Amino acid sequence: MRAITVSEPGGPEVLRMEEVPDPEPGPGEVLIDVTACAVNRADVLQRQGHYDPPPGASPYPGLECSGTVAALGPGTAGPKPGEKVCALLAGGGYAERVVVPTGQVLPLPAGIDSVTAAAVPEVACTVWSNVFMAAGLRPGETLLVHGGASGIGTMAVQLARAVGARPAVTAGSAAKLERCRELGAEILIDYREQDFEEEMRKATDGRGADVILDIMGASYLRRNVRTLATGGRLVVIGLQGGVRGELELGRLLAKRGTIIATSLRARPVEEKSVIVAAVREHVWPMLADGRVRPVIDRVMPLEEVADAHRAMEAGEHVGKIVLTT
Repeated sequence: MRAITVSEPGGPEVLRMEEVPDPEPGPGEVLIDVTACAVNRADVLQRQGHYDPPPGASPYPGLECSGTVAALGPGTAGPKPGEKVCALLAGGGYAERVVVPTGQVLPLPAGIDSVTAAAVPEVACTVWSNVFMAAGLRPGETLLVHGGASGIGTMAVQLARAVGARPAVTAGSAAKLERCRELGAEILIDYREQDFEEEMRKATDGRGADVILDIMGASYLRRNVRTLATGGRLVVIGLQGGVRGELELGRLLAKRGTIIATSLRARPVEEKSVIVAAVREHVWPMLADGRVRPVIDRVMPLEEVADAHRAMEAGEHVGKIVLTT
């Protein structure tokens, strides 16, 4: 099969299309003929040498895909060969075939085609596990999403809106903020021109955000804590703004706040399977009835993966970038 390999840590030019051995499914695993995969920030970090795959995972980038079941491993119960599916991966999506534990495989959401479905598993699992399972966002609460125009951000805004919460976002341009507004965001903050702490205070009559979904880490830590409402929950899922920050423990204590730091890729299969099952139960019906839709900025052939990574790093897209095999 063909797969995208990383010849050495570096820029997009180190991504190469090569012939590699086909993967073989083991017990409890499904072999998928890949139709499409999506580009995620973690793929860029892996290419740069900053985010190695978990032990035992495919060495090729790609954290989600859609496709057709080709075979099941020995003694495996699961979707039948020929079924259209999508899947959450620990790696390997940038290839013509991938092996995935059966608990991480999902049927295509009703009304969504195979290419579009490739943009769903990673963002749906990330948002649902963090915003709802970990932070417990409830109807009537306010969710602040940093990077609201990203794949994760656009999904978080829609899911928050669908459950009756109030979405707030930060983004870096008027065009991105307008797209977030169209998706249901009520509080729109241009982080290049405005202080999100001050803007959130004004928009919530001083109360702040009940849940904050943060991709920045250290550079936003102080302001995030100050922006939390009493009893608020800060969920850190990225470190684009650094790994070391100063924590105002006194302010966190006064607010009875919680800081949660999580990752999805390295979790055990059992934990991922629980998250995938929850997404199928709660998110799939919202996709089926149109309350939530994946936002796709562009679709490109797998051979143009280097250009896809350049687009991801430029940060001018809204939603997901999808690659087709």
